[in-house]
Amino acid sequence: MDVAPARAKGVIPSFLRPLDKTVPMVATADVGRVAAQLLQETWNGKRVVELEGPQRVSPNDIAAAFTKILEHPVRAEAVPRETWGTLFLEQGMKDPMPRIQMLDGFNEGWIDFEGDKATVLKGRVDLETVLRALVSQAG
Repeated sequence: MDVAPARAKGVIPSFLRPLDKTVPMVATADVGRVAAQLLQETWNGKRVVELEGPQRVSPNDIAAAFTKILEHPVRAEAVPRETWGTLFLEQGMKDPMPRIQMLDGFNEGWIDFEGDKATVLKGRVDLETVLRALVSQAG
């Protein structure tokens, strides 16, 4: 959803804030690769695997990557919190509250990995690789 506004207006709307706060994100290719590896392993009981990308990224990092890829300035812009519910309903969401609560959790810091940071698996696919593929697919 960020490719079109980045390309056309030089802006990516962000629900994450502050715009320089880094958060864990992961490429779907890494999720698939790690899931396939885990399916081949044997373990007993409950197992929690936490996975993030090679580095945490902020909305400003995403905008900077788009700037490089699209070869024109792109900036992140915070979407006002009071508009989220209406916006999500307009996008076809039946109940926007769970998404709003999730975003609040990331922004306020109460959604985070539970385990020791040393045990978090790191993906291989970086932000620029993901965004280049999205830009290419969007034409």
